[in-house]
Amino acid sequence: MHCPFCRHPDSRVIDSRTLDDGSAIRRRRECPNCHRRFTTLETSTLTVLKRSGVTEPFSREKITAGVRKASQSRPVTDDQIALLAQGVEEQIRSMGSSIIDANDIGTAILGPLRELDTVAYLRFASVYSAFNSLEDFEDAIAGLKGLEGTAGSPSGAGGGEAPGPGVDPVD
Repeated sequence: MHCPFCRHPDSRVIDSRTLDDGSAIRRRRECPNCHRRFTTLETSTLTVLKRSGVTEPFSREKITAGVRKASQSRPVTDDQIALLAQGVEEQIRSMGSSIIDANDIGTAILGPLRELDTVAYLRFASVYSAFNSLEDFEDAIAGLKGLEGTAGSPSGAGGGEAPGPGVDPVD
């Protein structure tokens, strides 16, 4: 780490602390040359590999926007969406890879979204899984109804695995 004051190529770490959510480390450093102190913030980066082969930085906001769009006019609060997005990001980071396939992110969203709201789940799954026909919707709905009957879930709340064309939810 170069000193921002004298550009000396080395520094000494005096103190390290993780931020509250554990997403970054704050380090207090001192330059051995000019003895001035400065702070650095270290974060890990995730790269998303899209279906087209293009890569882009991971964005929790894109998850939030997609789930919000699927949840439009549904009884889902912004706080619930934010918690879902945080949980998905934590699940993605726990995979231990710095490059994540976009398909893995979509799959990671499906399970928690199904638990949150089945209609929003169907909306999201229809885009994510590229439903092409009414049969695709019927299959997904039949899978959800079968789960409600076996799990005793009330109408509107999902639970367990929901089969659907090309849908492979991760829990």
